[in-house]
Amino acid sequence: MTPIEILHQDDAFIAVNKPAGLPVHRSAMVNDAEQYLVDVLREQVGGNVYLAHRLDRATSGVLLVARSSEVAAALGEQFMGRDVRKQYLVVVRGWPEPTEGVIDYALPGARETGPRREARTHYRGLATVEVPIALGRYPQQRYALLLAEPESGRFRQIRKHLAHIHHPVIGDCQHGRSDHNRLYKQHFACHRMLLHAWKLDFRHPVSGAAMTLQAPLDREYAGLLERFDWANTLP
Repeated sequence: MTPIEILHQDDAFIAVNKPAGLPVHRSAMVNDAEQYLVDVLREQVGGNVYLAHRLDRATSGVLLVARSSEVAAALGEQFMGRDVRKQYLVVVRGWPEPTEGVIDYALPGARETGPRREARTHYRGLATVEVPIALGRYPQQRYALLLAEPESGRFRQIRKHLAHIHHPVIGDCQHGRSDHNRLYKQHFACHRMLLHAWKLDFRHPVSGAAMTLQAPLDREYAGLLERFDWANTLP
């Protein structure tokens, strides 16, 4: 396994750039992987590590991992208290209208039949493209790059919210469009979900200092931005 990219490391916590496709830990929902991030990181840095929050298996980007259970709890309180600003880069089918807005739609937890809880996601359009590839009734396909900021952290919140407004995330096998996912594999050699936890703003769990951490895009995602001439549109 290639070493996991470390964005920040001190005695209290480690911030990593989680690769797409690598599950964070073994669970009832994910128990078929060859490797899990916590195991790889434990071996890489030596000693115990404790998750402060989670990202979906298919999502890449900034992930905070504590060196003690106390620090994990302190970071967890910031996430639960919505004191952490989370910014994601996401490619979706279609061009959302309006180009900037808030999706306010209650969501269940991991079980679809469970109780729904309030959930809000802000989004802002960064760039659009129209590609001359026929699919279904349309000779051309439209896609957009968005900056998404979830207020809460519901299960698959961004993916479900964007699917709810009929602009699903490209590469999302559960809530997306299989025909468009296939198009990206065949024409753009893109085999991952295009959702990336790009930036986190939070307070250091020990010193209280303001921190901003940003995770670079992997080669596959960055190459797509170059191909669509989107690389200079990131805020």
